[in-house]
Amino acid sequence: MTASGEALAARARPILERLIAFDTTSNLSNLALIDWVEAYLAERGVAARRIARADGKKANLLASVGPAAEDGVVLSGHTDVVPVEGQAWSSDPFRLAERDGRLFGRGTCDMKGFLALALAAVDDLKAAPLKRPAHLAFSYDEEIGCFGAPAMIDTIVHELPRPSLCIVGEPTSMEVVSAGKGIAVWRVTVTGQEAHSAQTHLGVSAVMEAARLMAELVATADRLQRAADPASPFQPKGATLTIGTVSGGTAGNILARQCRFLFDLRCLPGVDPKAELAGFFDLARRLDQSIRERTLDGGVRVEQLADVPSLAPWPDNPADALARRLAGDNGPPRAVSFASEAGQFQGAGIPTVLCGPGSIDQAHQADEYLDLAQLERGADFMARLVEALS
Repeated sequence: MTASGEALAARARPILERLIAFDTTSNLSNLALIDWVEAYLAERGVAARRIARADGKKANLLASVGPAAEDGVVLSGHTDVVPVEGQAWSSDPFRLAERDGRLFGRGTCDMKGFLALALAAVDDLKAAPLKRPAHLAFSYDEEIGCFGAPAMIDTIVHELPRPSLCIVGEPTSMEVVSAGKGIAVWRVTVTGQEAHSAQTHLGVSAVMEAARLMAELVATADRLQRAADPASPFQPKGATLTIGTVSGGTAGNILARQCRFLFDLRCLPGVDPKAELAGFFDLARRLDQSIRERTLDGGVRVEQLADVPSLAPWPDNPADALARRLAGDNGPPRAVSFASEAGQFQGAGIPTVLCGPGSIDQAHQADEYLDLAQLERGADFMARLVEALS
């Protein structure tokens, strides 16, 4: 490690410990963490602004360090984490624990490790003769649909001097990633008519009708898998569709009144999710009409819950060039199959890449961890960024 990187890593460790202690699971508020970060920045003379959710229970945080000039660098990360319920953790997930060169805790790699490094860099950014600013952009509700970032991105685009690029610190093992899949999520509710299961002519089984829709989705998933380009850099190679949850019915001998299921479609850049689902939507319309002909208050309702754009490769991407220089990365172009806020920044015209400490293989699991070596690599990255902005 460089001397400046070593000092930065030492500062990042206690910050990470504090961030992990905030339970910012997506169904909870993140305001306690935001309060702490605001105070941390204020102690260093850095003003921050909140971009709150409409109900005020969650907020993004945006802060700039350096001159009010164009061509700054956005360091973006989400504050929310996935649930720990039902997972067999070896230690308290909201208390940082070190074992065998690894830091364990919910969010260590996804992605409070990156947030800690960005905050630890503030002291160096303040002390450096910066020519361009660093913009810290911390969001909410990324894990459940990237709902927080758009309002923050709008503020960046319309109220800050135009930044030149964005680095989203998702866990990529400190390797630069220039492409990612998007994700679209739908909830389907089928309402039928209860009756004795021996008298199918008197009712409509919502479960049976939902099964027709799910069969169409399975066929679509199989078609997408067969159509995948073997040369694709993604893994899996093509678009993927999965049905995540299913619920419905009250007893084995009752035609189900209702059945509900969730599914998601993850598409490569340039692929329209709704176009791929044309057959499903057509079937949903036909089943809705059929059910309504048999029961007045029945039908099929399809609601889109999330629509996160993909991250497409950007020709001569300045974010890719800078991040590779800072990370010492000379590897081939990379793509990831998980969705992120990167496509939203790119959609606003800001060149964007993913690069952050830790591996996605450890995210969303019991005993999520961040290797100390990754924290150190991230610290060197931030130290070099301070030099680049100077």
